[in-house]
Amino acid sequence: MEPIQTDLVVIGAGPGGYAAAFHAADLGKKVLLIERDPRLGGVCMNRGCIPSKALLNASHMITAARESAHRGITFGEPRIELDKLRLWKDSILEKLGSGIASLAKMRGVTVLHGRAHFETSTTLRVETSQGQQYIQFTNAIIAVGSRPALPKAFDLGNPRVMTSTEALEMADIPEKLLLVGGGYIGMELGTVYASMGSQVTVVEAVEALLTGADPDLIRPVAAYAKKAFKEVRLKAKVLEMKTSAKQIKVTIDYNGQKLEEYYDRVLVSVGRIPNGQDLGLENTAVQKDDKGFIRVDEKMTTTDPNIFAIGDVAGGIMFAHKASKEARIAVDNIAGEGHSVNRDYLIPAVIFTDPEVAWVGLTETEAKAKGIPIEVAKFPWGASGRALTYDRTDGLTKLIIDPSTERILGVGIVGHGAGELIGEGTVAIEMGATVHDLAQIVHPHPTLSETLMEGAEVFFGHSTHVFTRKKTH
Repeated sequence: MEPIQTDLVVIGAGPGGYAAAFHAADLGKKVLLIERDPRLGGVCMNRGCIPSKALLNASHMITAARESAHRGITFGEPRIELDKLRLWKDSILEKLGSGIASLAKMRGVTVLHGRAHFETSTTLRVETSQGQQYIQFTNAIIAVGSRPALPKAFDLGNPRVMTSTEALEMADIPEKLLLVGGGYIGMELGTVYASMGSQVTVVEAVEALLTGADPDLIRPVAAYAKKAFKEVRLKAKVLEMKTSAKQIKVTIDYNGQKLEEYYDRVLVSVGRIPNGQDLGLENTAVQKDDKGFIRVDEKMTTTDPNIFAIGDVAGGIMFAHKASKEARIAVDNIAGEGHSVNRDYLIPAVIFTDPEVAWVGLTETEAKAKGIPIEVAKFPWGASGRALTYDRTDGLTKLIIDPSTERILGVGIVGHGAGELIGEGTVAIEMGATVHDLAQIVHPHPTLSETLMEGAEVFFGHSTHVFTRKKTH
């Protein structure tokens, strides 16, 4: 069979891969997109961002129903039909996957399902269900993503020990669930299972949940977890897991004691590792670091000038929106569109717990660690009329400000819908806004977006709904 000739081949059809393929096609390139899964969308859409947010939305509805009695609205205890819930979740994935496939067709992007393997720096072999297919390309973009880490000590070959992939399938609602790891993926899924009736115990090796965000933003999430979960154990370590009939026997080191406990399921959420194996990279000049991430420069070029890498497999923060941005940088450089480089773009972080946590730019913790002088302005959501109407006064909006220029360096938000609000903070920092600019911008009332404006007004000492001492110059 004659090899397929193409300008660009993209390996992986996740939010980085399909964004790259579509952008290149829009710029007039002949593009071939390779994906192992039957449905496009990658990990984010099929086994990550989208299904988890669907289940989180369902869990928030359950929680809202249970907590509405004080409003004079009483519901019966929610009855969960798992089969219907899974069908609803999967229908969302199917719609999105079909939409991506349709967009590929409209753009003239050829989609090939199979496993890609580099034969040389300009040739790929793809193992498809119809046999081998060879691709000759001018450039390639590797966008194969990452997968959940499962330490060997926890890999019992027992389906009751889950990663996020299996947890999102929701085979059942276990009575007793152990969550190993208090990071954002684990805490989001722990929220889902707790709302649906599981007794969730969290074991985290370090002294805080959700490390990376400022402690004052995590405090409301930790308070919720202590209320919704059976127990949260910090500075604890799982020493051993064993299969015991229809349960998992777990030995935990906590508070100087070795606890032996039995769980119906265990969710291991201790990080993610890149999917850089079995690609045939040894047949190219592409290099990886000691953790398996592909080395790239500011143009997303690997150590092989024909090949680029983006997203999780290229290291850094593992967010879909980071991969999508890097896709455009790589394609712009392939197409010769300007001098696009991966400068220090602001990558907002969002944790979809209850309440949500979001931040962008410099954090207070980072500033202290690096000795960067800052001023901090905080607006508590207890003073927000809109937060009161949601019954969610546990939120906080904080601004990190340069004392000399009064430019906004960072924004952190915890509260209902924080993920939807952080975009304003991202725009403000990217556009070089000062805290005065933010204070002067009229925000609609009553909204949670007002908390950013009032946070800026707190800095000057004239927030309408919070009394503070006036700032002296």
